[in-house]
Amino acid sequence: MTHQYEVVYIFDSALEETAINEKLERFHALIRQEGVEPPALDNWGKRTLAFPIKKRETGHYVIAKFETAAAALPEFERAIKLDDGVLRHLVVVHEGAQPVPVTATKSDEEDDE
Repeated sequence: MTHQYEVVYIFDSALEETAINEKLERFHALIRQEGVEPPALDNWGKRTLAFPIKKRETGHYVIAKFETAAAALPEFERAIKLDDGVLRHLVVVHEGAQPVPVTATKSDEEDDE
């Protein structure tokens, strides 16, 4: 059974774009399955970090959304952890758009009185 996941990568800003793309290809080869679309990438580029990570002030952000079986995730995360070019990463289950909270309207408050 497959689930939709979303992963945020923060790469070392000293890496070239081609090196980042090679790393992404290697990581995504570990989760690729037959008949499932390749990961959708959203490249945010270089951004200033909120706090230094491994003595770096900037990082290259990439977000990927993909579908895979949960059994493929341990090896995928292990490969990411072993790569020195990745400063941080986070993998979460993608549940789609978040529901908008319902707020009380003025007519609802009048009904309560």
